[in-house]
Amino acid sequence: MSFLFLLHRPKRHSAMSRRVTRSTTRLDRNSLTLPVEVVIEIFLRLPLNSIATCRCVCKLWSSLLRSQDFTDSFLTKSCARPQLLFACSDYRHEIHFLSSPQPENPEDNSHVVASNHLARFPTSYGLFGCTNGFFCYGANQGKNKAVIVTVVCNPSTGQSLTLPRLNSKERYRVENYLGYDPVAKVFKVLSVFDGKEHHVLTLGTKKLSWRVVECSIPHYSSRKGICISGVLYYIAAEPRSSTGESMVVCFDLGTEKFSFVNLSRLKRALPQSTTLVNYNDRLGLLMASEDTCYVFRTCKRFKLWVLRDAAKHEWSKYVYVLPPLWKDVIVDRMCIAGMVGTKEIVLAPWFQYVPSYVIYYNVESKTIRKVGIQGMEALQGRRLNTYLNYVENVKLL
Repeated sequence: MSFLFLLHRPKRHSAMSRRVTRSTTRLDRNSLTLPVEVVIEIFLRLPLNSIATCRCVCKLWSSLLRSQDFTDSFLTKSCARPQLLFACSDYRHEIHFLSSPQPENPEDNSHVVASNHLARFPTSYGLFGCTNGFFCYGANQGKNKAVIVTVVCNPSTGQSLTLPRLNSKERYRVENYLGYDPVAKVFKVLSVFDGKEHHVLTLGTKKLSWRVVECSIPHYSSRKGICISGVLYYIAAEPRSSTGESMVVCFDLGTEKFSFVNLSRLKRALPQSTTLVNYNDRLGLLMASEDTCYVFRTCKRFKLWVLRDAAKHEWSKYVYVLPPLWKDVIVDRMCIAGMVGTKEIVLAPWFQYVPSYVIYYNVESKTIRKVGIQGMEALQGRRLNTYLNYVENVKLL
């Protein structure tokens, strides 16, 4: 990385350089010797831990590497090479994060990729999900009278941020959803207390605080949620519903308004295996044929409902029949991790066993690929949560 210090010499700033490093332009001794566009391109080629080191070189570099321009460029580059993210709690209730390359088209069943241990955080209580490189989870705080707090972390940088506690009467049936508003370029956390109290918090503000948001329909929320193009979606049930989960709640992160999509047109209760997926920037409900949270070798098909028009409650249905060789590939119970694009369904083991693997089922070619994951042996037997399309994010908490 020593070649980067060649950038750190006096030179007159360009117009863009003045814009990006506005707060440090008076420090001529810290001026760049190359156009800022070239400097950014060089930094984009560095691993994330080297970028963290470069922030400490001088104020000019720190300003440039913290700028929204660089953050956006790095995120765009990361989105071109998404990864698998694994979250696993050990016997001390610490949460471990590992990542591995996400092969788009594995060539054969012997394809093996290595995992990379990113970070670990203490006292994990519950996992709430991952969005744009940030992860949200619950943690126990305190020893004698432990309370549950919400934590947002960046597994790639090892940073974490404990959010303020909510002064709510409700202490149970709490769900949190992390989302990203691509217009305002901010992360927000939505907290739902027993379907009666709803609060939202914006990350990156000087003083973190919760705001009350009004919701016209009381509902019991589930942990099944996803953020797509600035909208948080999660499955919920009305308090008096006798059929279980009966609606999809939509929360617009820009307007902070709720809307609802009825599930009655699906003509049946959602199986426990139902997973929310991003299908071409539309909400998809992907489920196995069996009414269980697991996917077994006896599974015969997958069903996918895609939300076409939220206002009209219109859905499109797709059915993917599994080929006979399916039974030869599946050994243990699996869970639906999601979809890669619109062609591949990804399954992951419910618990971490050796050898570790994930399964890709191509719904067009009807091919099934088993991809081995190396380097997770230390977490043998622990509950495993797998997330698709994970990207590295340099944004600081």
